[in-house]
Amino acid sequence: MPNPPAPAPARLNDGLVLIIEDEPEIVDIIRAYLARDGLRGVGAGDGREGLRQHLALKPDLVLLDVKIPEPDGWQVLAELRRRGDTPVIMLTAHDQDLDKLLALRVGADDYVVKPFNPAEVVARVRAVLRRARAGGHGNGGNAGMLRCGPLEIDLDTHQARVVADGASTPLPLTLTEFRLAVYLARTPRRVVSRAELLASCLPEGDALERTVDSHISKLRRKLEEAGVAGMPFSLRGVGYRMVEPT
Repeated sequence: MPNPPAPAPARLNDGLVLIIEDEPEIVDIIRAYLARDGLRGVGAGDGREGLRQHLALKPDLVLLDVKIPEPDGWQVLAELRRRGDTPVIMLTAHDQDLDKLLALRVGADDYVVKPFNPAEVVARVRAVLRRARAGGHGNGGNAGMLRCGPLEIDLDTHQARVVADGASTPLPLTLTEFRLAVYLARTPRRVVSRAELLASCLPEGDALERTVDSHISKLRRKLEEAGVAGMPFSLRGVGYRMVEPT
């Protein structure tokens, strides 16, 4: 891993990144690269401190190492997802498809394998932050509300809910799940291939089409828990659409 870059004149007002990592030198390098790009970085050396700082600081994004002490990264990620939809990028020495799929299934938005290029980490941070702030799939789209049956997606507040029988049930979607829901809800009867969803909603991730299936499965489960069965619909060997054609 390269040494930290020389400080560059930059206004650190573009976002706060919480780095939960137990190797101080890695934290220092990432913070230096973030600062050079106008982003603030704050370090936490273990899971307990990371969760405490997440509550106190409300960061725009979390960089989370898997092998941290007390508790480990998987437990921290699960707790962050229970709390809300703060974007999370996992940092890990593992380079196995199973680990990547587990990170995405638990709710990570991206995955970086050590050893990594710090400049690439910053680029991924920027990309995830852009998507989070756009509240959509990266093309901006029309601000306002998307409605697809009982599903309502507020692009301005980055919230989704199910409205049925006079009740409104919030959906605790991750950033990736939200992007997929938005992408499918814009053209709800069009069949969208996994490759298209991967390119449009997970452009910085590893090119594994089955990761789309994992995110769709979690999105469908959350909709089912809110009383909506079957959305999104799958067409074996083809892809997904949000609703069945009438």
